[in-house]
Amino acid sequence: MTIDIIWSYSPRVGPAEGLDLTGFTVVAADGTIGHVDREADPFGMRHLVVDTGVWVFGRSVLVPAGVVTGIDPEERRVSVACSRGEIKAAPRFRTDSETRERDYLTRVGDYYHRLPPREPSTA
Repeated sequence: MTIDIIWSYSPRVGPAEGLDLTGFTVVAADGTIGHVDREADPFGMRHLVVDTGVWVFGRSVLVPAGVVTGIDPEERRVSVACSRGEIKAAPRFRTDSETRERDYLTRVGDYYHRLPPREPSTA
């Protein structure tokens, strides 16, 4: 996966364009992460901000669109190609302004790009 692809939904994930993912449950390879709080696309770096609830002490995490492996609009579920631990270990998301900072987004993209590839799953 190239770094540019990390910021774009794969055509295999299902309907993403024009679909509001807010409130969708986000599921990792080994369990639920949380719910989509919002989606953003600064600098062409499309990503989801996921509210983890109490799982990661109430903090949010940023998940690049290229990590998404499936979207199920009927179930309101987004599947991602990494584990809960990998998402928890990603560069920490602290403020909303970071979603508009190219340096922070680049660090996040580099982190997810270095993760071992996984087989795509369905949502």
